Amino acid sequence: MRLYIDADSVPRQHRAIILRRIIGKDIDALFAADRSLPDVEAAIARDKAERRRPYRETLPPEEVRRIGSRIEMLVVESGVNSADDALAGRAVAPGLAVTHDIPLAARLLEKGLYVIDDRGGEYQSATIRARLQERENNRAFREMGLFDNKQRSFDERAVREFSNTFDRLLTKLLKEEA
Repeated sequence: MRLYIDADSVPRQHRAIILRRIIGKDIDALFAADRSLPDVEAAIARDKAERRRPYRETLPPEEVRRIGSRIEMLVVESGVNSADDALAGRAVAPGLAVTHDIPLAARLLEKGLYVIDDRGGEYQSATIRARLQERENNRAFREMGLFDNKQRSFDERAVREFSNTFDRLLTKLLKEEA
């Protein structure tokens, strides 16, 4: 099981929730973005140190240095959908993905992953076509100047809903894997 995080579209506070849950739990995670993210890089360093700690007294230093983090930060070239393409290309079920990008969610659902958005909503295969059509309609309305798609801000409730959905699906996947 692996986590796939569209780090370009996931707020820092959500990445913090994800990173806290996976460090030390032996869960692979791939964060993809068009730039290095200091919070993810710091978590990789912490995870690496935590994984090496039990072996410092028993293994030679060169072997200890080979122990890496289960978290990966994939920095892709800037460009439309570059991080999305990288995630979709590497995604394998079973897994859980976090993205706000509806076309990417559709691609990941096709691969058999669970996919949630940054507000705790779970994308479903049965409804993703309608979500894609709604997104396209909204884009057309914005281009005509008829619709201004302002998202509501993140409040405590939105963060809590994200955390709850993430925990529920992560627990489900871990149980399935065991």
